[in-house]
Amino acid sequence: MKAKEFDKKFDEAQGDVIEDLDLSSARRVNQEQKRINVDFPAWVVESLDREAARIGVTRQSIIKVWLVERLQAEAANKPLTQDNAGGAH
Repeated sequence: MKAKEFDKKFDEAQGDVIEDLDLSSARRVNQEQKRINVDFPAWVVESLDREAARIGVTRQSIIKVWLVERLQAEAANKPLTQDNAGGAH
């Protein structure tokens, strides 16, 4: 199917366009997983475990959510400059 035909089908809601896509090699940009190891003091791990248990999630989930929330807050409050682009804080 040509792009023009696909666009027309999508724009005119002529059916489900998912059937016309090859999703076998689809990927989400900037969503690839990368494993890292981080060392925390025992009290931090214990606190994370208590909070994770309290809200019913895993330790890994709470760490991910909290880090993403912090990074989004930082990005919203600070414009990205050449000095701190990609650098450590």
